[in-house]
Amino acid sequence: MPVVPIAEIKSYIGKDLGHSEWLTIDQERVNQFAECTGDHQFIHVDEEKAKQTPFGGTIAHGFLSLSLIPKLSEGLFVAPQGMKMGVNYGLDSVRFIQPVRVGSRVRLGVTVLDITEKNPGQWLIKSRCTLEIEGQAKPAYIAESLALCFV
Repeated sequence: MPVVPIAEIKSYIGKDLGHSEWLTIDQERVNQFAECTGDHQFIHVDEEKAKQTPFGGTIAHGFLSLSLIPKLSEGLFVAPQGMKMGVNYGLDSVRFIQPVRVGSRVRLGVTVLDITEKNPGQWLIKSRCTLEIEGQAKPAYIAESLALCFV
């Protein structure tokens, strides 16, 4: 993660911060997500029934894919020098474009969209997070993620 002097932090607006490593979405991960959220819709957990759908098999929950942002973005966010902590501030938008089929590999691309000082010593960083699916032209989603950094 780039640590940047506050005087230079806004120079990162518009910068592409790169991509995460590839991560395989396996059925065990999907089943665990279904268990912890209570979302047991068959397209996620019933491999035989899901084969009969246009997806041809099980797919990851959209919110499972979205919940991977913290893990996949490790090292891909810019941080103001002296940051004591950063917290998830939410999302400005998210669009699920294509489902992630179980067995697919995904990676996250991050681009800084905006950086503003919300309050003295509090920097709001807005980033575009794009979850790419290996071998697919369209991403799984594009989300505008917000992080609040405390200096």
